[in-house]
Amino acid sequence: MTDVTTTTAAAQADGAGSGADAAAPTRASLETMPLGKAINAGLRRAMADDPRVLLMGEDIGTLGGVFRVTEGLQAEFGEGRVVDTPLAESGIIGTAIGLAMGGFRPVVEIQFDGFIYPGFDQIVSQLAKMTNRHEGSVTMPVVIRVPYGGHIGAVEHHQESPEAYFAHTGGLRVVSPSTPHDAYWMIQEAIASNDPVMFFEPKSRYWPKGEVDFSAPHAPLHASRVVRTGTEVTLLGHGAMVSVLLQAAEIAAAEGISAEVVDLRSLSPIDYAPILESVRKTGRLVVAQEAPGFVSVGSEIAATVAEKAFYSLEAPVLRVSGFDTPFPPAKLETLYLPDADRVLEAVDRALAY
Repeated sequence: MTDVTTTTAAAQADGAGSGADAAAPTRASLETMPLGKAINAGLRRAMADDPRVLLMGEDIGTLGGVFRVTEGLQAEFGEGRVVDTPLAESGIIGTAIGLAMGGFRPVVEIQFDGFIYPGFDQIVSQLAKMTNRHEGSVTMPVVIRVPYGGHIGAVEHHQESPEAYFAHTGGLRVVSPSTPHDAYWMIQEAIASNDPVMFFEPKSRYWPKGEVDFSAPHAPLHASRVVRTGTEVTLLGHGAMVSVLLQAAEIAAAEGISAEVVDLRSLSPIDYAPILESVRKTGRLVVAQEAPGFVSVGSEIAATVAEKAFYSLEAPVLRVSGFDTPFPPAKLETLYLPDADRVLEAVDRALAY
């Protein structure tokens, strides 16, 4: 993998294939596109703006990645900046750490969520701790893109939600967009960060389209946000779960129940201000996630809200999650993953107190 650094450094030095002199893409200020294409556009913009940004991962070059998120970027920026790596997650992340120490800003793709475990030690033992180990004199501007979650009918190790492992690890930032607009802006903000960012991409949301405003102000990387207002219960989630919560809120509205929906967006750090403000207004909170519920992001949020908004709660904080088992075969995924019905059942229980 040493050749990657040498080749990339040479490309940066002479500008060949680096995209360093390329103008930022000219486009309309508002476009409709899938989330996967929005990430592609965000990566392209970041690479055009900064020659230190390079991409690494299995099959991300010629193929454009399993989900085609990096499609066309190698042809545009060259093999020195969009690097097809061996099938070795630990080696990929270790190389990214070395590149970051050498002044680059690598963006790594883990092909599927369950493939991240061979690189887990590099992430939690090295990447997360390097800056602290050097008392701030070394920065780690590394982004690790992780397609995660279910609803694609895949086999074992292809539909997991491992985000809690990394949110638990000090030194890592952990985020997950739920819309194309957020995906476009958040990937650029993650790349601009001097801290390592785990960028969890809800793979079931790669294809549904949404508006991307290329000129509008956008929420900061670690801001949670109210995406639907309501008065009786707060529904909170991240990634693909946000669309499920919006569906549940729509059904609840038809039954005369007013539900507010909050998109978490950042899992570490968590922006609690909008969450607490919403809970103090509604008096009830349902936290939903695809990941198992035991020792999870949802558990942490439930505990914090109970601590900081106890006197505003009209009911216990309720959690809706995947089950505390390995992810099941594809035929059973609809039973395992939370849907609008399970969310609404929790809403009914909260309102019954």
